[in-house]
Amino acid sequence: MEFRHVPVMLRECVEGLNIDPDGIYVDCTLGGAGHSLEIAKRLNRGRLFAFDLDPEAIAFGKEKLNSYADKVTFVNCDFKRMNEVLSENGINSVNGILMDLGISSPQIDTPERGFSYMHDAPLDMRMDTNQSFSAYDVVNGYPVEKLTKIFRDYGEEKNAYAIARDIVKRRESEALKTTGELVKIISAHYPAFGRSGHPAKRVFQAIRIEVNGELDGLDKAVTAGAKTLVKGGRIAVITFHSLEDRIVKNAFRELEKDCICPKNLPVCVCGKRKEIEILTKKPITASAEELEANPRALSAKLRIAERV
Repeated sequence: MEFRHVPVMLRECVEGLNIDPDGIYVDCTLGGAGHSLEIAKRLNRGRLFAFDLDPEAIAFGKEKLNSYADKVTFVNCDFKRMNEVLSENGINSVNGILMDLGISSPQIDTPERGFSYMHDAPLDMRMDTNQSFSAYDVVNGYPVEKLTKIFRDYGEEKNAYAIARDIVKRRESEALKTTGELVKIISAHYPAFGRSGHPAKRVFQAIRIEVNGELDGLDKAVTAGAKTLVKGGRIAVITFHSLEDRIVKNAFRELEKDCICPKNLPVCVCGKRKEIEILTKKPITASAEELEANPRALSAKLRIAERV
């Protein structure tokens, strides 16, 4: 797989991080290394920790950032282990964190990875190709109730139960093996689709989230990351659907609260203190120029906060 990936809101992210050339930074999703490259370019004595679950992304990133190898540490694991990895490297605080929560274009565009409903391929969807659990296990192993729940909760799919029921009925005679077979079942519930996008988009999103545990512990990761920042350090998070954006927004709001005691108390007894200042009261979205060049940035939202 060749990583041809256009980084979303590159300028906005780099400017938002307000990079200190001697600071320590974390890119939570290396992907095509576009964001990481721009961060590394701006470092002198600083260091960048680049995380990615996908070993192919790590391999590509090492090639692309070869000129900055002395400034970059590549980490092939879930960024939710960020604080643990930083601690192992003797680091207790950082100057900036970038979380790009989207799936990378190369993963979508490589049919055999099974992420796309536009190609007939094995049911896979693993970001970490070393893990055994895949979309095949979800589609062929989950009972109708569990399938319904993930389609509804992670995909906001209105026909969640009916699609789950038909999947279970089909696999009674034969297991579903390909994305094409799954798309056929989903599309039967949308005979006149077109205006609102592909009918399989929501179910595929739900399965991908389940396979990779994308929302598990996201709120804790955002909170822990923000608390790792030095005073004046910044965290920038790009989300691509309402579920993860809501988690990030709520985590930021909670961190920004200062004293949550009832107003009738004469003095504070809760000890809660404001930890960040939200710099984006409304999320930043891609410009018209960027959307023309990269339509996949359409649903992206960027939120930035600064440690106080």
